[in-house]
Amino acid sequence: MIVLLKVWCLMKLPRPSRRLLLVALATTMVATGATAFSGISLNAASAADKKSPLLAQQKLILKSAKQVNLHDNTVRLPLHRGEYAGKTVWYILTEASDFGLAADLDVNYAAKLTNLGVTCAACVQTVTETSAPDLKFGEATVHFAGAPDFSPQRVLVPGPTTLPATTVQPGAVGGPGYSPFIRLAGSPVVYNAPIVATGDGPFDVTHHSNTGDRVLAIHPAKPAGPGQFTQATVDLLVVHGFDAGQPILYISTEASDPLAAVLERATFVPLLNQASFLGGDDALGSGRERIFPFLNGQTGAKNPNAQGLIHLIKDGHATEDANLANTALLSSLRNGGDALNIQGDFPTITDPRHSQSYSPLWDAQVGQWTDKAVKAGLNKLQTDENQILNLAATRPDLLTGPGGAPYGSAGFIINCPVIAFTDEEPTKDLVDLVPNAQG
Repeated sequence: MIVLLKVWCLMKLPRPSRRLLLVALATTMVATGATAFSGISLNAASAADKKSPLLAQQKLILKSAKQVNLHDNTVRLPLHRGEYAGKTVWYILTEASDFGLAADLDVNYAAKLTNLGVTCAACVQTVTETSAPDLKFGEATVHFAGAPDFSPQRVLVPGPTTLPATTVQPGAVGGPGYSPFIRLAGSPVVYNAPIVATGDGPFDVTHHSNTGDRVLAIHPAKPAGPGQFTQATVDLLVVHGFDAGQPILYISTEASDPLAAVLERATFVPLLNQASFLGGDDALGSGRERIFPFLNGQTGAKNPNAQGLIHLIKDGHATEDANLANTALLSSLRNGGDALNIQGDFPTITDPRHSQSYSPLWDAQVGQWTDKAVKAGLNKLQTDENQILNLAATRPDLLTGPGGAPYGSAGFIINCPVIAFTDEEPTKDLVDLVPNAQG
């Protein structure tokens, strides 16, 4: 979202004057419709990157990722075999709450995951693990306490004004006992281990009857020579968004609201709404972080200011199945058709308060532009957490929660592990918070 404050100049002012100037600048920013977008490309890449559809490895945050394909909008992740009720399930690993284990597994470190069960013990499922007695090298089998049902057909029928929708039906639903967050019996460490497919194949990656709605390909393990093998992998459709003014990529795997699950192509798990805790963010006992979707940003497939859930439906082919054959959908998302949500904390941000408090469980803070903002053309692309919070604090005549409610938690969560940045590394919010902004 927006305008850079000249901190060096501000530091030379007395503190009271400095505070007044911050508020004045934030107000001017909104009144003029200023934006810090300034030509950022959603799949921006260096000259070297442009020679290949593969994103440069140094831009990957989730180090276990094998590749990110910017043309297909996919990330390739290791796929792990598990078991539930005597049947095969397949899961990915994206976070761990222990720093050493996260580094060992090449996954994101998320200390906040230890708080998820504070108000909801069932939000972290306890699993067991067994290995073959003659296992020399490889993985043990994780035995899950629950699994998703991928058989429902995903349905989204827009309403007369796009949202609210006429019909919403998630394409995957968490069964009894299912949570993507697991703890091995006897261990305090919490892992993010979403199940993305069930069964032993063949896998339906067209209509997703036994795979998650973001699964575009599954590559089975196979021998690669004496004593060697290639691990099974899965290609997942990525989500384009922003953090600290920079374009980023993440995936969505679960959501606690049916519409969010459909729009995010995620598994519907209402239980997760009890995870500690609604609206908590950076508070004692919270396992959540914030994500900032917009409801009614601008629309238009070639509009550089397009953003939001209505834009995703109108311009992002949100009503269709995602698969590699749907090139129109992939092209749309690759060129700005995603909702372009803004995440709060990010693992690369310099301030430890915003890097080490990262969590993949995002508390949705949905913004709605007022009629005044829309008519004045001020509902422009936003890219930074602090600038949104400043808007909410200083200009409630322009930005509110859905239906004109006070801005804040919308009452649902999304499991969104971060994957990569595509241009410059997010290191710092574009602006400081103004007084009374809820940072």
